[in-house]
Amino acid sequence: MSQERRYSFEFFPAKTEAGHAKLLATAHQLASYQPDFFSCTYGAGGSTRDRTVNTVLQLDSETKVQTAPHISCIGDSKADLRVLLSHYKQAGITRIVALRGDLPSGMGMSSGELRYANDLVGFIREETGSHFHIEVAAYPEMHPQARNFEDDLANFVRKAKAGANSAITQYFFNADSYFYFVERVRKMGVDIPVVPGIMPITNYSKLARFSDACGAEIPRWVRKQLEAYGDDIESIQSYGEQVVSEMCERLLQGGAPGLHFYTLNQAEPSLAIWNNLKLPR
Repeated sequence: MSQERRYSFEFFPAKTEAGHAKLLATAHQLASYQPDFFSCTYGAGGSTRDRTVNTVLQLDSETKVQTAPHISCIGDSKADLRVLLSHYKQAGITRIVALRGDLPSGMGMSSGELRYANDLVGFIREETGSHFHIEVAAYPEMHPQARNFEDDLANFVRKAKAGANSAITQYFFNADSYFYFVERVRKMGVDIPVVPGIMPITNYSKLARFSDACGAEIPRWVRKQLEAYGDDIESIQSYGEQVVSEMCERLLQGGAPGLHFYTLNQAEPSLAIWNNLKLPR
């Protein structure tokens, strides 16, 4: 794959055998495009730990694409994390996405020995040295639980200085928010690559709910056009593909170091954007 830019795809562990079979089929299809890596998410409070571990090891082995597990510190002890890191290291996994993690309902911030993502990054470095390439999260439009944008920038800087190698952003639909975020953290002394996270638009109602919850802004002009299509799924997907493809083109022209696609375990929406951009295969 290109040494100048990196491209990757994200999955979530399936709950059913049928879902897992679909995930594997999707991964094999995407593997033919020779991405730099896959990643696999981790449920709130580590709720999908076993499924995440099994999925990561299977994808890494069967697709021959380096697969990065998400690891969160909420709800896990240092001993639990130490065992998990050792397991991944022995299995030949060399990349990790290190996150604070979502808080399950009823769980307080005090759950777990490590409270924040920068603590987790530091712990991984203490335990495993330079074995893992550590990805962290970035929020161009601010983490929904941050007190303000300045605090959120400071949080990101702490993660980078704790030993992160690169970052993947929350998805967004406004390229300016990405460029502004990168400009700000560069001025704060952080020079690690910040790769845009890309969410294809396939279902407007689900996207709107999820975006409201995670703080990703859908621009008014995009939201109004999607609303106008009503239940016309084909028009929603066609328009969404155009909007996201044009944004990705602007991001790459503006110097973004690659793209990370949130696939939702589907191949075609991400590949439509990939092919529109004429990315290397």
